[in-house]
Order: sequence, then structure tokens, then C-alpha cells
Amino acid sequence: MRRTLAATVLAVSATLAPCSPSMADTAPVHLHAAGSLKSAMTDIADAFAEASGTKVERAFGPSGLLRERIEGGEKAEVFASANMAHPRRLAEAGKAAPVVLFARNRLCALVQPDVETDSDGLLATMLREDIRVGTSTPKADPSGDYAFQAFDKAEAVTAGATETLKAKALQLTGGKDSEPAPEGRNPYGWVMESGKADIFLTYCTNALLARQEVEALRIVHLPSALAVGADYGLTVMDGASGDAWKLALYILSPAGQEILADYGFDAPGKLD
Repeated sequence: MRRTLAATVLAVSATLAPCSPSMADTAPVHLHAAGSLKSAMTDIADAFAEASGTKVERAFGPSGLLRERIEGGEKAEVFASANMAHPRRLAEAGKAAPVVLFARNRLCALVQPDVETDSDGLLATMLREDIRVGTSTPKADPSGDYAFQAFDKAEAVTAGATETLKAKALQLTGGKDSEPAPEGRNPYGWVMESGKADIFLTYCTNALLARQEVEALRIVHLPSALAVGADYGLTVMDGASGDAWKLALYILSPAGQEILADYGFDAPGKLD
């Protein structure tokens, strides 16, 4: 019987040694993680490498596209997704351990400085004919799926809102054919600075990073009637190394959870 991810991680944790070998002496761990985790997971991977002596090879991108790459045979050991569904699909196919929730996020609206709106008026503003609403790409990127869930909820507030919003949504990021942001740029800050949308629905953590690059952007929280939460799932692939399990443990540990919290994620394993 397959053990749960948490139980296996805890079992492997007993093998962690206080003295770490040289990185040159160990094979790297292969981490695939959602693009919204890039900043946080980079810090986590660096901290893990320093503590363990094990290098972490990182691949970041839309979770749905990462899953497809893994299903296609790409080398992966630890998969940190922006939803639970993509890693669960791998687990259900017998390719990975059961999935655990390791972080939570939520949607916010990035708003151009010349667009007057607030949380209460956000839906009415998005429904205006002159307002371009940007999202990520559903199915390929969970951020797009979450945005369309918010559009579904809008129907209870304004009749016809769901159809209108889904029809007008510009799927600007996260797809196979999405125009990439320049190297080193936050994709959402770049999209907004380039004038591709008036309002862009993305994770609140992404919105914070975007505003660090483009200070004029405003962050508007979705009203409670449209609010959508995002559960992030972690799994370890079958055949992964012991060091991969140790990385999963580190992500779930107070140290890893503290880093996630520093980047604005709700980290359930963070110590108060």
C-alpha cells in the first residue's frame, strides 16, 4: 500500500544528517513548481541546498503545462502545483504519491492607475465595454481557472455577468502560445506596463511582485461575492530519490513555510 506523502516525508526525515556532503558529490533534485511560486521556491531551494548540500534543478511554469511535460516523460521528482487537481491526476495515474496541501493563495485584481474602482465596484468596472480584462489561460494555468471561477460567481450578483466576462477575458499569460515576458520581468507587471489590459486578475502574491516593478499599479481585492481561494498541492513522483523526499519535507517544514509566508502565501505549517 502506498504511504501518504506526509508519512513518507516524515519517515525520510529521520535520515537527514546534520553534516551535508558537497553538492558535487550528490545528484541534483528535480523540482517542478508553479510560476507563481518562483520567487518563494527559489529561496526555499537555495536554503535547502545550503543546508543539505544537494543542488536543486528548478523548472517553473504554468502548473497544467508542467503536468503535461511530466506526463510526457520529463524528469521530475517534486511537483509543487498552484492547484490540487494537476498533482492528483499524476497520483491517480500511479505516477506520484498522494497530494498534500502546502500553501494557499487568493485572487486579486491588478488595476491600471487611470481606472477608478474599488472592491465594491470592481465587478461593475470589469463589465464596462471599454475595460479590457486580462486573465491567465484556463486549463494550462490554474490562475486562469480561478479567474473563470470568479466569473461564474459573478452571475449571482449581476445577471449575464458570467457570459460577458468570459467572452471579453483576454487570456494573456500561462498558455502555450502566450507572449513571454522579457527575461527578469514579472509577467503581470510587464503585461500591465505594456498596456495589454486595464484590469488583470491574478494571485495576490503575483500582484504584490508586479507592483514592486510597476509602482503605479493598484491592487484591488475581490469582493466577498467573487472571492476565490487557491489551494496549492505538493507531491513526490514515484522513483524519486531520498533527497527529493527531503526537499518535500523542507517545503513542509517551518523553515519552508516561513519563506512562503514571507512572499504572501497562507502557509498552514508556519509556526506562529
